[in-house]
Amino acid sequence: MSEPHTETVSRPHPPYVRIYLILLVLLAISLAGPTLGIPALTLITAFGIAIVKATMVAAYFMHLNIEERYVWYILLVMLGFMLVMFAGIAPDVLAPAGQNWWHLPIEPPPPAAH
Repeated sequence: MSEPHTETVSRPHPPYVRIYLILLVLLAISLAGPTLGIPALTLITAFGIAIVKATMVAAYFMHLNIEERYVWYILLVMLGFMLVMFAGIAPDVLAPAGQNWWHLPIEPPPPAAH
């Protein structure tokens, strides 16, 4: 009996150093954004860059780019569930007033004894 021939597909490693440098440049851009003084632009660019960076990390460092396509669909469904959960919880948590809220004053720590 002959052994079944299994062919292994060798995929080249992604250029991790280049991806790391791209992530560093995106980090520098997102940190330099607040210096412009435009809050809306800062938020849009910061969250946009964060989404790009998270996608790059998931694709290259978690190797989702070489997985089957359904793995990306599972990830997107999970993110959708997280958004639904946040949308359901956020109105209660972010409300400044409520029946069961207690805003306790923060007391400064006692001075250190020498």
